[in-house]
Amino acid sequence: MTRRLAEVLATTSYDDLPAEVVADALRSVTDWLGSALAGSLEPPARMAQRVCAGLGASSEATVFGAGRSSAAGAALANGVASHILELDDVHKGSTLHPAAPIIPAALAVAEREHSTGRAFLLAVTLGYDAAMRIGEAVNPSHYRFWHPTGTVATFGAAAAAGSLMRLDAARMQDALGSAGTQAAGLWEFNADGSMSKHLHPGKAAFNGILAADLARAGFTGASQILEGDRGFCRAMSESYDMARIVDRLGESWKIRENCYKMHSCCGHTHTAIDAALALRPEVAGKAAHILIETYGPGFEIVKESSPRSAYQAKFSIAYCVAAALGEGRVGLEQFPADGFTDEGARDAAVARLLRRTEVRVADDLTAKYPAAWPARLTIELEDGSRRCAGADFPRGNPENPVSNGELEDKFRELVGPRLGADTAERALAAVHGLATCKDMAEAFRNL
Repeated sequence: MTRRLAEVLATTSYDDLPAEVVADALRSVTDWLGSALAGSLEPPARMAQRVCAGLGASSEATVFGAGRSSAAGAALANGVASHILELDDVHKGSTLHPAAPIIPAALAVAEREHSTGRAFLLAVTLGYDAAMRIGEAVNPSHYRFWHPTGTVATFGAAAAAGSLMRLDAARMQDALGSAGTQAAGLWEFNADGSMSKHLHPGKAAFNGILAADLARAGFTGASQILEGDRGFCRAMSESYDMARIVDRLGESWKIRENCYKMHSCCGHTHTAIDAALALRPEVAGKAAHILIETYGPGFEIVKESSPRSAYQAKFSIAYCVAAALGEGRVGLEQFPADGFTDEGARDAAVARLLRRTEVRVADDLTAKYPAAWPARLTIELEDGSRRCAGADFPRGNPENPVSNGELEDKFRELVGPRLGADTAERALAAVHGLATCKDMAEAFRNL
């Protein structure tokens, strides 16, 4: 199994990718870059940048907001920055945020190796494919304890880095072996809202590059890291289906299933937020009781009913729905650092809606997960009438898509206010030129 995956990763070329797959890679890079640039100014990113600077002087790759570093150091810092604002992409079946760990690894190595833009886009596509396939194989039970953005993404980062280093199948197999033995990321961070969540994609990116660099140097890795008796799948999943790793491998590209987040909070809240926004014109100021129905695994992550910090609020489906109903959007401004006390949300209107909100797990919705991330919303009005809405997929999913223009508007909203409108436009222009870029070391240098 590991060898079959390594062979495809090592032998696929840019010309093998259909045009629509390249287009999805460009969409993914656009969406990631907005989160990475805006997130690079946040306190956890600044801390990671200072630590990476202390690892040793190097100018191999760009660290957004902080000059240059070694490729591994840049990937670590940019990976941390990418996952802070909760606006980076997600994949349903693997429950993975692929961009935050994989694209920083690909960019850092592409800069160091002076790769072309096409080689970079191929590496991103291959990294997404490896990570998403392995994530689907071990989910949903893997998700109970393990954060896939730290675990399966390590394989994706190694695949992307190995592609840019032009590893042959044997060396790619070694890289996967060394990636798998480093794969980690526990959900315990969610108990107290620690910054470990941001560390997971950064460390996955760092570990992926380390694995590929070691493989290129001849350092061997476990040859059956995926399927072995003490390998990744058996160790980290109660029930796994390794056939999913190779199903239509090299023919069907997982990046086509990528989902883009249009709200600044946990993806398990998004379908319910969309329902709330759809009902808001009819129910604003009139809600007597709000019933949110969702799926079990998602509920375990977003069940906080009275968040006492901005971080907890991002993982509270009740708060996110209340904010959508009360304020008409769930953007960064709905999660102010000073917006919460030990008693809950400061905003009186949102706090009142929270007291009227009930969240339940619905068995029929759980049965649809993870292929769908469904939610139902029933709002009883003060006059006794009810309004209902629901869906299986939030906006930004392939089943409920957003346009390139909407993604670029999201990018401008993130980057413009923080780094200037000119920087935002130069960044978008750089992405638009990736397919013809001759040297990735120059692609984002002026940012």
